[in-house]
Amino acid sequence: MVLDDVGLTLPSAAGPVEILRNLSLTLGGGERVALVGPSGSGKSSLIAVAAGLERPSAGRVELFGQDLSKLDEDGRAKLRRGRVSLVFQSFHLLPNMTAEENVAAPLEIARRPGAMEEARAWLARVGLSARARHYPHQLSGGEQQRVALARALAPKPALLFADEPTGNLDSANARLVADMLFELVEQTGAALLMVTHDTALAARAQRVVTLRDGHQVSQGPGPA
Repeated sequence: MVLDDVGLTLPSAAGPVEILRNLSLTLGGGERVALVGPSGSGKSSLIAVAAGLERPSAGRVELFGQDLSKLDEDGRAKLRRGRVSLVFQSFHLLPNMTAEENVAAPLEIARRPGAMEEARAWLARVGLSARARHYPHQLSGGEQQRVALARALAPKPALLFADEPTGNLDSANARLVADMLFELVEQTGAALLMVTHDTALAARAQRVVTLRDGHQVSQGPGPA
């Protein structure tokens, strides 16, 4: 993933608002990078631009060697399919599907054989075998995020975007989900770009990038 001098300006009632400006960032295969900074600094917008969910107003975004500006919405979706996954603060599970059906959904979209069996295996990896046939409303917040993590990583993506993955959890569940996140990312070999306000979680990344007012103010390695 490459962001080269990226800018993002969005309209508002008070006039155009500059969300990102002159932002450059690279993420290599298997690399784990944390994005930190105050609320409103552009972290989630950077994720949206990097994943091709939002078109930048300036600069270049490259994903798997493809310039996203040369692809339409369908082309960007095809590029992401099976190769890019996202985990959000608010879980975003499908309410009318069980845990195993939620995890199986991206596998079925990718036409992977044995999707349901693979989904159950992934639920076992996150300690939720006994909850496989429960619906999201029957699960705790920590359990829902573990289902979301299993769903994201089951297709074995090359790149995982995580936007405040522990932000809605109590401290015990946050630690559990963080441990699973880094363990499973390492096992699958996925690169990770993670937004977080949790300094302890950011410290587990190989690099920490700090944003303020839409631009990068520092970048350095995580603690050894």
